[in-house]
Amino acid sequence: MLTVGVDLAAEPAKTAVAWIDWSPEGASVRRLALGADDTLILEALREAEKAGIDCPFGWPEPFVAFVTAHQAGDVADPHEFAGRDGRRRLALRTTDIFTHDRTDLMPLSVAADRIGHTAMRCAGLLAQLARDGQSVDRSGAGAVAEVYPAASLKRWGLPSRGYKRARNVDSLRESVDVLLTAAPWLSLGEYDDLCRRSDDAFDAVIAAMTARAVSRGLVEPLPEEHASVARSEGWIALPATSIDALHG
Repeated sequence: MLTVGVDLAAEPAKTAVAWIDWSPEGASVRRLALGADDTLILEALREAEKAGIDCPFGWPEPFVAFVTAHQAGDVADPHEFAGRDGRRRLALRTTDIFTHDRTDLMPLSVAADRIGHTAMRCAGLLAQLARDGQSVDRSGAGAVAEVYPAASLKRWGLPSRGYKRARNVDSLRESVDVLLTAAPWLSLGEYDDLCRRSDDAFDAVIAAMTARAVSRGLVEPLPEEHASVARSEGWIALPATSIDALHG
């Protein structure tokens, strides 16, 4: 089985893609690329049996409705979204709140943070994938699933914070060591050093591993009451087992 992980950024320079081959003997990183443009990402997504993308797949439904009404000059109650609680309803998706409740980690707001630039790029990639005939379901039921590497790491009992940015490269190296200790069946091969130098590359590997969890049904089930909104806003796949279950 081949899974792909994409640590998406607004521009190719900070975008990483990982390909992981899975077999009864173990899992090995076949390829790990930094500076990935749309052509390379789509090539990888088409090849994968399941892919995970670290980026919001959609925007909060209340935010979309609010902007649409504002554009038409038809916001019924200007006070409805006033204050912190009101803005929170606009800024956060259902899956963001669900993820926070279960992991104590809060994803970036696609409506009120710079991650929105990345989500615009992601929307274009998903649209092209659908035009190519791939099954695209923002809830994760299709060819791709939305993932959140920090949440995956935390669910697997691994360090999930403090390894981002160049100043934390020592923590990144430690995170790689902890991952390989927890998953001795995983081989980074020639890309071991790249994972220790680039948190983007490391997150792409975690995204590909999370895609494996999704493909095997080893993630939190999507609550029925959130199924409809998940197909619109996107849904973060949260691992529900130990990391060993990926290879078992």
